[in-house]
Amino acid sequence: MNARRSHVASPVVDLAGQVAVVTGAGGGMGRVLVEELTRAGAHVVAVARDAPRTERLLRETVGDGSRFEVVEADLSLRDDVVGAAAAIGCRHPHVHVLVNNAGAHFPDRRLTPDGVERHVAVDYLAAFGLTHLLRENLAAAAGRVVHVASDTLNDTRQVKLLGRPRPADLDPAQLDDLTRINPADGFVAFEAYARAKLLTVTSGYHLARLLRPHGVTVNSVHPGIVATGIVDDLVPAALRPLGGLIRSGMRTPRDGASAALRLATEPALAGVSGRYYRREVEATTPAVSHDPAVQQRLHDVSVRWFDG
Repeated sequence: MNARRSHVASPVVDLAGQVAVVTGAGGGMGRVLVEELTRAGAHVVAVARDAPRTERLLRETVGDGSRFEVVEADLSLRDDVVGAAAAIGCRHPHVHVLVNNAGAHFPDRRLTPDGVERHVAVDYLAAFGLTHLLRENLAAAAGRVVHVASDTLNDTRQVKLLGRPRPADLDPAQLDDLTRINPADGFVAFEAYARAKLLTVTSGYHLARLLRPHGVTVNSVHPGIVATGIVDDLVPAALRPLGGLIRSGMRTPRDGASAALRLATEPALAGVSGRYYRREVEATTPAVSHDPAVQQRLHDVSVRWFDG
């Protein structure tokens, strides 16, 4: 599939009466997503680890607290993902938009209390879990799901001056047990992050096919290199003295959020599903992500993780 650019103009969107869910709502991009979705008329469920802080920040950004609600959840934890989905699903039978924006990069390898590596938990399982557990609510609204990914999945080199791109890889032998992904042997934090994002995109392709009969679309987007807190962890140690200069050349959270908002709201993209974008440009992902057998194994192990 060749990369191609969308030439669709950004529309004025009316989301009155619709429900949108945004994860990572306390971060820079998350706050912009909540602001813009409420501005378009949606009632937004903001999922965040620190509810009081997030509500305070959103009131400064959005204003009227009746236009949003905050669900507190640590999305690195299976029980919190399940609890957040249950709370949202109970209150809102119809979910029109789900933006899985939450993400994190960690400098070292640690396991969550559930026994999975943290990148796998936050950068993959949170997005899969909410999409899977809210599937009936999304189907009731013929909703749109947007995964905020990272193009590190196409090139895990932190410094890209020499050599060829080095895509993230998946070992199919590890896909029967989520606790085996990103093992201690040979662990590299940047590659672990990229692999978790690759899991999200790979799963997204499969979910797009499963949910298509219900009118639900699932797409993934790399928003560009955005000047958010996660970038500080991604900058190689040798380049950190130049951190201010590096950040000055990055996209703002508002600019980054626009790519996700386009997929979540643009009328011309209704029905478009199973795609990966670098901002507005449709792009390819590693061959393993398109392997139906890999997709199925990943889906099955992930369903078992949440459904027990």
